[in-house]
Amino acid sequence: MIEQVWKRISQNEGQVFKQIKGGEFTYKVSGNTIELDRTNRNVSKGTFAEALKYVPLENTVPLQKLQAPSYLFAILMDQRIRKNDW
Repeated sequence: MIEQVWKRISQNEGQVFKQIKGGEFTYKVSGNTIELDRTNRNVSKGTFAEALKYVPLENTVPLQKLQAPSYLFAILMDQRIRKNDW
C-alpha cells in the first residue's frame, strides 16, 4: 500500500494541505523523503509506511511517536491521498 500512497504523495507535491488546527503547508518530494515548507523537518517514506498502520485516523494521537505527526495526519487523511482506500 505504501507504494500507491507514495505515488499519490508525489503527484500532489506543491499542493496546499491543511493541518487539524488550520495551518497550511506544502511539501517537496526529494527521493524517498518529503521536505516540508513550514518547518525544518523532513519525513521519510518509511515514516509514512509506519503511519499507514494507524489509518483511518480521527486525530494525531496514534502518530505522536512518529516524526511530524500533524503533517502526517494532514497528508494521509486528505482526500487526494486517501482516495477511497480507508
